[in-house]
Amino acid sequence: MVFQRPSVLLMSKPRAKLPFSEETLQAMLIRVLRPLVKLALASGFNFISFSTVLRRLYIEVAEKEFALPNKNQTDSRISLLTGIHRKDVNRLRGQVLAASFLTVGVSQTSRILARWLADPFYCDAEDRPSALPRTSSDGGPSFESLVSDITKDVHPRSILDDWLDKGIVVVDQNGWIQLDLSSIVPNAGDEARRHYFTRNLRDHVQASVMNLMNEPPPYFERAVHYDGMSPELAARLDEIARQEGMALLLKLNKIAHQAIKDDPGGNSRWIAGLYLMTEEGEADLQADAASKTETDE
Repeated sequence: MVFQRPSVLLMSKPRAKLPFSEETLQAMLIRVLRPLVKLALASGFNFISFSTVLRRLYIEVAEKEFALPNKNQTDSRISLLTGIHRKDVNRLRGQVLAASFLTVGVSQTSRILARWLADPFYCDAEDRPSALPRTSSDGGPSFESLVSDITKDVHPRSILDDWLDKGIVVVDQNGWIQLDLSSIVPNAGDEARRHYFTRNLRDHVQASVMNLMNEPPPYFERAVHYDGMSPELAARLDEIARQEGMALLLKLNKIAHQAIKDDPGGNSRWIAGLYLMTEEGEADLQADAASKTETDE
């Protein structure tokens, strides 16, 4: 694995020349967009609808991120940058692409789970989330107090019913509520899956783009992958990676949860993510495989 010295985003600067030609970028985009086109077609979102979104997005990005210093961004300038006719730029400019579906109640659920996973008050001696009684009369930890710590707007019983339905929690023989870590995301509702799909994929792409466009690359981005293995070995490695990955994320969540209590606050956002994938080899994946064993930056 190749490691680089730590770098700070503010110290990075745009490369003088982008690290790829138009032909190379086209090949990159074909590969990156293929899964998204598959998702669009599976959802009945045809090419006309897709191209309409892209047209508006090109205009918005050109307007906000490619203006010349100390100059107003004009329709002609945006048309030159995007290749979109100036009349269409004038017509569509200002029609902000809404992302309101991201502001879902998922964040409330995440905050409750984050506290249960990290707050010593709700964890056992081995730092695992404790089983909780529904209520407590002596001020001890309970599911009701856990929810009330985060929000007063939703009754704890409503959240409990929802989580029981999704399999996020179970009730043991003593009537106490236990968190099932393995079911938090897999059994999440459609709204939550859309939220995490959009946020996580956007953040990963943003980090990758910034690494391509800046020197030195500002973000940590690494992967390890092996090709040409048996399905049994792939499944075994997948299980190990799931366990180790979850342990890392839980550790980071605990550190962040404790540290943020004394943090003065600001406008910075931090995220650490992890993904795993096992699939049968495809022609486009095998074509650029340099060797059977690889470790990537």
